[in-house]
Amino acid sequence: MTRADNKFDCVVIGAGIAGASVAAELSATMRVLLLEREGQPGYHSTGRSAALFTEAYGPPVIRALTRASAPFFFAPESPHLDQPLLHLRGVLLAGRADQAEALAGMQEELGAAVVPKTAEEARAMCPLLREDYVAGALFDSRASDIDVHGLHQHYLRSFRANGGELSSNAGVTGLTRSGGDWLVETRGGTVSAPIVVNAAGAWADEVAKLAGVTPAGLTPKRRTALTVLAPEGANPDSWPMTVDVEEQFYLKPETRNLLISPADATPTEPCDAQPEELDIAICIDRIETAFDIQVRRIESKWAGLRSFLPDGGPLAGYDPDAPGFFWLAGQGGYGIQTAPALARTAAALVRDDPIPEDIACQGVTAQALGRARKGFAA
Repeated sequence: MTRADNKFDCVVIGAGIAGASVAAELSATMRVLLLEREGQPGYHSTGRSAALFTEAYGPPVIRALTRASAPFFFAPESPHLDQPLLHLRGVLLAGRADQAEALAGMQEELGAAVVPKTAEEARAMCPLLREDYVAGALFDSRASDIDVHGLHQHYLRSFRANGGELSSNAGVTGLTRSGGDWLVETRGGTVSAPIVVNAAGAWADEVAKLAGVTPAGLTPKRRTALTVLAPEGANPDSWPMTVDVEEQFYLKPETRNLLISPADATPTEPCDAQPEELDIAICIDRIETAFDIQVRRIESKWAGLRSFLPDGGPLAGYDPDAPGFFWLAGQGGYGIQTAPALARTAAALVRDDPIPEDIACQGVTAQALGRARKGFAA
C-alpha cells in the first residue's frame, strides 16, 4: 500500500473478475485500492473457470447482462488486449427421449437464440454422442470460448494504467465505520475510504459479517472438472461444447483433449475447493453413458466455487442498512460472460449515476440487481 495516508475514494475487496473489472471502471475517476487475500489475483473461481460466452444461458437478468456485454467481447477496444477474447465454439444442448419436455421448454424459453437439431444432426456435430442416447438437441451457434486470463489481465492492466493500486496477501481482518469512512484492516495495515465494494466472491458474506452487515445468504457451490484424452483418431477442435439439457454434464474440446464435468453444484463453505473422488466417479459415469468414450486416464482435475444468492441472480448495489457498503456478489457461474456490462453497471451505481443506456436498453435495472428486489430473501 503505497499511499502515505492510506486513504482512498474506494476500496474494492477481491481481485477476481468481479473486483478487477469494477475497480478498473471506478479507477477512471476515483482513487481506488484493490485488495486480494491471496498472493495473486484470480486464484479461486476466476482462475479455474472454463468460461463460455452464450446468450442462451442463465436467468433473465444474466441474459440481459450477457447481451449488453456482447459488443465488448466481439469487438473489444483496449490497448491491454493483444488477441481476441472469443473463439467461436457453439453449444449443443442435448437431450434423451425422456427429456423431450425439457428440450421443448428450453426452446420456448430461449427462442431465436437456439436452433433445433435432430438426433442425426447432433451426432454429426459431436460424433461421440451415442446413437441410443441422444434424441434431439438445440444449438447456439454464437456461443464462444472466452479467454478468461486475457479478460482478467485486461482489467488489471487498465486498473494500473488508471493509477489504481493493487495489494496482494491483504486479506481483510476488520471493517468498521468511523466518521463517514470505512476503516479496512488487512494483514498489510489499515486503510480508509467512504466506499467499500464487497467483491469477495465466495467470501462476500464473511466480509459482510466483519462489517456488521447482514449477510446476503450466499451459498458457495463446488463444481468439478477433468481433462481426459480424446479417443485415438478423433479431432475434437471443431466440435461444439455439448451440455445435457438439464445440465447433468458437459463435454468441451480443450486443446485436442476433452474437458468434462458432472456439472455438480455441491453446497460448501468458502474454501480452496478440491475435487472429490465421488464427483469424479459420477462425472466419468455420466460421460461414458452419453458418449462413446472410455476414460482410462485423467490428465488433470480441479474444482472451483460458484456462489449463488437465494434467487439465483447477482447482487450489485449499496446495502440499505450500511452507508457506503456496496455489494457485488452472487454471479454464480456467469461472472466471466457478464463482466463487461456488470462492471460498468456496478461502477455507475457506486457513483450514483444512471445505468449506461446501452445496458439499460437490454432491460437491466438497479432494482433487478438490488437487495430489495422481489423474490430476494437472505
